[in-house]
Amino acid sequence: MTSCSPAAAAAQEGDGVWVFAYGSLMWDPGFAHDAARPARLGGWHRAMCILSTRYRGTELRPGLVLGLDRGGSCAGRAFQVGAEFWPAVRAQLHAREMITGVYLPRFVPVRLDDGRRVPAYAFVADRRHRQYWRGDAQAACALIRQGEGQKGSSRDYLAATIRHMDELGLADGALHRLLRRVDRVE
Repeated sequence: MTSCSPAAAAAQEGDGVWVFAYGSLMWDPGFAHDAARPARLGGWHRAMCILSTRYRGTELRPGLVLGLDRGGSCAGRAFQVGAEFWPAVRAQLHAREMITGVYLPRFVPVRLDDGRRVPAYAFVADRRHRQYWRGDAQAACALIRQGEGQKGSSRDYLAATIRHMDELGLADGALHRLLRRVDRVE
C-alpha cells in the first residue's frame, strides 16, 4: 500500500481538494470551484512580506504583496475544487503564483466555518527567497507607495484586499493600520 498526502487521499475519494486563499485569490480565484467557505489557518499569518517585481512593482521599483508568514493565524477563504479538475487548477495556480518561486506550495490544515478541519493547498512565503522581505513599517510604506506593475499598484492591491476582506467579514486590523499609514503624507 502506498502513502499519499491527505489532499490526494481526499481527491481519490472524490471529495476534491481545498485551496486556502488569503489575498487576491479570496475575491479573484480565477478557477471554477464547487464550494467557497470562510476558513482559518493556524500557525501562519497574512503579511506584506513579498517584494513584487512583476504584478505590483518592478525589479527597479518593487512593491509589496501578501504572503503567509510563520506565526499567528489567518482568516481567509477555502475553495473546494472537484478531484477531476484539480490537476488543471493546480497548474493554473502555479502559473499565477509561482512565477519567481517566492512561495512554497503545500497542504496546510485549515478549519472551515462549519468546524471541519481539512487539508488545503496554500502558498506560504519562502523566507530564503530573495523576494522575501522583512522590514519596518516606514520601509513597507515606501515600497507600497512606489510599487506599480503589470496588474496595478501595490497600494491599490492592499486597499482591494482590505475592501474585500471587510465585505467577507474577515477582520485584519494590521492591514487597515498599514493602509492608513501608506495614505498619510509623512
